[in-house]
Amino acid sequence: MRSILRKPALRFIFAANVVSMLGSGMNTAAVAWYVLQATHSPVALGMVVVIQTVPAMLMLPFTGVIIDRGDRRRLVMMLDFGRALVILAVAILAFRGKAKIWELYLMNMLVAAGFWMFWPTITALIQELTPGEEFVQANTFLLAGIQGGWLLAGSVVGFVYNHIGLGGVLLIDFSTYLVSFLCYFAVRKGRHVVPRPEPLRSDILAAETAVGRFVREMREGIDFLRGHPRVVMVGISWALFLGAMSAGAVVTAPLSDQTFHAGANGYGWLNAGWGTGAFLSILYAPQVIAGLGGRRSIALSMGLVAICVTVAPLSPVLALAVAFYALMGSGRGLAGIAMNTSLMEQVPQHFMGRVQNTFYFAGTGLQIVLALIVGAVAQFNLVAGFSVIGLVYTAGLVSASWPVKASAAVQESSLMR
Repeated sequence: MRSILRKPALRFIFAANVVSMLGSGMNTAAVAWYVLQATHSPVALGMVVVIQTVPAMLMLPFTGVIIDRGDRRRLVMMLDFGRALVILAVAILAFRGKAKIWELYLMNMLVAAGFWMFWPTITALIQELTPGEEFVQANTFLLAGIQGGWLLAGSVVGFVYNHIGLGGVLLIDFSTYLVSFLCYFAVRKGRHVVPRPEPLRSDILAAETAVGRFVREMREGIDFLRGHPRVVMVGISWALFLGAMSAGAVVTAPLSDQTFHAGANGYGWLNAGWGTGAFLSILYAPQVIAGLGGRRSIALSMGLVAICVTVAPLSPVLALAVAFYALMGSGRGLAGIAMNTSLMEQVPQHFMGRVQNTFYFAGTGLQIVLALIVGAVAQFNLVAGFSVIGLVYTAGLVSASWPVKASAAVQESSLMR
């Protein structure tokens, strides 16, 4: 970790993620609580998740090519700037007492459009900036920034929401995007594009239309996955993980409100438990991954989260539920580091955007289905809603554990890198 901290670019990325996730975590929690209080319906929370996935389903098939073509730092900056403007507009409406539910839905849709393009981009940027032997440390470092900000957000949002309201929370989120933009601005100078091995001859490229080239590059990403079954199995676990984790937002606020009657403070404690566990996972994740390997680490973390998410709503007191959330966060941290590291080790840099977007597309599609199912089930029985999420994590465990032989293409790709 000290070697990672010596790299100025990664230090700025770490700072940007701490700050931006502080704002994003507060935004997510505040909007969820506002919608629940306005509607008293888990189904409405499910619709928040569904609406967030609509732009992703439309964009993800195409944005992977954009990520692999351009300067990833500049793309991240553009995404931060655009999301900041959207959040500022809704914050002004909230301060004036004119924010409506549909406007919050629209804000979430636009911010999610940037989110689903941001995370594949930042992962590809870190892979680009990090030597191959330090992928585990770099991903641990990335998670430390993300979960450090999320931990701070979860620790304070439930306690300050009653004082500053939705408008105040959104204004804080807007400010964090500006700080994040400046951090990425300082990562490096100039325009940097990842070179591709064995480029086509210039006359062939010149003969291609823009559409033809775009289609060819998308097809190259699909062909890469066909020859790399281990990448596919990790990707399936990743998609299941994304879908289940997003569905957790549908049931967490009702758990505090309906089961423990703890209001916004209880919601803050549950988020703080998750964030604490995820942040502390950075202390042991590199050792676990080194000892068990990437896929076994993913399977272990998926199993842990599946058990905890199933039993958390059965807790007799809030403190025990917070402890289960901490264990879930810890499993989330280990899974995130192991998955990102596995992809970085197996996927060449010039394919990273397209490969990630394929799995994000599958994960967002699953989110739509899960959000509707979990919301409807939780409307009648909250424990059953949690159990549905546990089954999805269990499926992720199976995918990560499924025996797959390394193909010749995988070994060749590894040698090339």
